[in-house]
Order: sequence, then structure tokens, then C-alpha cells
Amino acid sequence: MEQYQRYVTDNKFMAEKENQILQSSKTNQTDASAIPKNNFTQSSRTTEFALDRSKSMSFDWSEFERVFATEFNSKGGFERLVSFLSEVSKIIAKYLKSERDINSKVLDFHHPHQLREMMDHCLYVDENPRDLEQLLSDCKETLKYCVKTAHPRFWNQLSTGIDIIGLVAEWVTAAANTNMFTYEMAPVFTLMEETVLERMRGLIGWRDGDGIFAPGGAISNLYAMLAARHVINPNIKQAGMMGSKKLVVYTSEQSHFSIKKAAVILGIGLENVISIPADNRGKMVVSELEKAVKQTLQQGNIPLMVNATCGTTVLGAFDPVSEIAPLCEQHDIWLHIDGAWGGSVLFTEKYRHLLKDIHRADSMTWNPHKMMGVQLQCSAIFLKKKGILSAVNQLGADYLFQKDKLYDTNYDTGDKAIQCGRHNDIFKLWLMWRSKIFVGNPEEERRFQASTRTGQC
Repeated sequence: MEQYQRYVTDNKFMAEKENQILQSSKTNQTDASAIPKNNFTQSSRTTEFALDRSKSMSFDWSEFERVFATEFNSKGGFERLVSFLSEVSKIIAKYLKSERDINSKVLDFHHPHQLREMMDHCLYVDENPRDLEQLLSDCKETLKYCVKTAHPRFWNQLSTGIDIIGLVAEWVTAAANTNMFTYEMAPVFTLMEETVLERMRGLIGWRDGDGIFAPGGAISNLYAMLAARHVINPNIKQAGMMGSKKLVVYTSEQSHFSIKKAAVILGIGLENVISIPADNRGKMVVSELEKAVKQTLQQGNIPLMVNATCGTTVLGAFDPVSEIAPLCEQHDIWLHIDGAWGGSVLFTEKYRHLLKDIHRADSMTWNPHKMMGVQLQCSAIFLKKKGILSAVNQLGADYLFQKDKLYDTNYDTGDKAIQCGRHNDIFKLWLMWRSKIFVGNPEEERRFQASTRTGQC
């Protein structure tokens, strides 16, 4: 957890260090254009930064007493807005600093009835508006009882930490407050999504294909099963499942529950999800998978999809894709990679072998909000073949997805999504990616190594 232990503990020492760097930079200036873009030795310009913490980080909200949010739109409201947002940023900054304090609690835990009683003064919403002073206090009080997911000792879930650039991106995203269903509503973000998805598909090993950001890995896995079902029987979209042969899904006993939930949602049924035994390291036993597929065929049913988990929730195990892929190819079974957690090892030289042969899969789930540290939530589903997402989901609502628009309507991505309104999850990933070197960066290698240390790869 080295990345969490770089917080400042001695301001005087840091000030002296910054001054030394500043003096050194004056005598050793480097032409930035002469530095290769992918050089890991990053050149940084250091400037003096004086901060009176006694004033800048103190809270005096008296100017906001009896001032209400409606006044942001009044004459002089912009100055009030700037001042209010400045106070909010200080609350967040102090919280971020406390998260990195190893001597603080990860959570100030209270049972639900206790917490409700403690926050009774601000928990309920009634007819009377509260002034800005109270709203600032509400923000501070809320964070006080939150789980500190960036704390060095927080190990509960697979999505941890806080990236400052990602945080800033979330602010900008909220300010833009747009929807991702059409290019006309989100022109810049649509192009960003296309660019990043193409880059990530390249890491998987696909030159072409399709993809879209989804609200979490469970929905991404649902997309994969939906696509697999459409490919094997496109008539289901119109006629439904009635009368069709049983479709069977295979997944490791160590896999995420979302595979079974997708089968329930799609009408495949829990009885037709076969849990394949795992070995003592948590990997799917391929010989058992082969037996299950043969049994399905003997029963006259249709093998629909094999889900290979790459980075299981509990053990961090990677199912052997190189052994599973030939079996799927032999029987024409859709191979899906649930790489929600483990997909990010594609950024490393050391661990990339764990995903050997994933280019042979038909689809892949990948959650940047896990190992990559992007703010929740950020998940994508990738398909090897283009056009399937549109074929299975497109309904062509003429009040939204008109074909006679003044631009190329192929950039209207909403009709290939399950939902209509879609949150902008791309900007934070795009901006974070712009701020650092992911592929092959030794610092990122160390981070991924720390993330996988508890797993059984």
C-alpha cells in the first residue's frame, strides 16, 4: 500500500524540500519538447506555493447564514457561488487528508438506529429550505460518518482509494450534467468514449469490435449474456423464449453472482446455470467444464455461454482462458471474460500473461473503477464483433434516434444500450489516463502488484 503512505506528515520538511527542488530547477532547466512522451522519467515544473493553512483551511460560514441557494441566481450571486464552492472544496480537502491518516478510524461505526438518532437534526427533509450555512454543515457531517475508502487499512471491497484527477473530473461531469444517449447531447464525451473504448479493445487484442460503458460489472455481464443469446437465436428478441430449447450457461463456482442474476433476468433460469468446480487455487477445472458441455448436448439442450472469471472476487483467481477457448471454439459456444477486476493487468508487463489468449473470447467485462482506481462507477462491456449490441437492443424510437439529423447518427450510442438515459462515466477515466502513464509504468506495476498480493493468481 505504498501509494497510500505518501501523505505529508511534516509541513516544515516539505517546505524545505520544495525550496531545494525549486533552486535546482532554476539551474537545470530542461526543454520539455526534448522529452519522449512515453519516457518514465517525468519532468515537472516546480513553483513556489505559499499557503496560510490557519486561514485557508478554517471554517467560518457566518456569511452564509440566512442565505439560500436561490440567491445564486440573483445579482451578485456569482461571487456567492464561488465562495460557497470554495468552502465545499475545503471540506472535501480536509476529508481527503483525514482518509490518509493511518492513525484514524476507517469508519466511526454506529448501528442504524444509533446513527439515525445522532443525525436526526439533519437527516429528514421537510417543507422549509435550509440556508447555505446549514448545507455546508450537512456536507461536513455526512463525510464524518462515511467509510474512508482511501484509508491505508480499508480492504473491504475491490474498489478502493481516491484519485484526485478522477475527483476533479467528477466535478466537471456533474457541472456538464449531460446524457450520453446521443451525440447532440454529449458531443465531446461521445468522442472521448469512442477513443478510450478503442484503446482498451486494442489492449484486449481486437482491432475492431464494439463496446459501451455500463452501470457496473453486473450489467456488463448481462450485456454479454444478452448478446450471446441474440447470436444463437435472434428470433427471441421478437418472439420471446417460449418454445425455444433450453440454453445453458457455464461458470466457475467461484464466479460472481451476477452471472446467475443475468440468467434470471433473461429468462434462462437458475437451473440452466451450471457451476463448474474450481481447483484449490480457485481456477475453473476445464475437464469438468468439458463433461458439463457433453452432458448438455446429450440432453438435447444448447450450450449458450462459458463465463471465464479473470480475477475472482474472493481469491483473485484467473480461469485458464487458453484451455477454455479451444473448447468453446470446438462447440461454437460464446466465450465471455469477466475481467471486472483482473482486466487491468493488461496494463502490466509482469501480470499480462494471466490473460493470455483473451483475444479469442467473444466479449469481456472490464471495470476501471476496481484495480485502475477510477471513481465509482466505471465499467465497460466489450464485444469482438461490431453490430451485435445494436442488433439486440435497437428499437429506433423516432422521437430520439432520428436518422435525418445533420451529423453521422452512428455516433448516437443510446439505442445500443439497455437503458435510455446513460451517465457520463468516461470523462473521469479519460482525464486520469491523460494524467499518467499506465502501460508499462513501473509505478503502476507496483500498484497492481499491491492489489494482487492477496489473490491466488
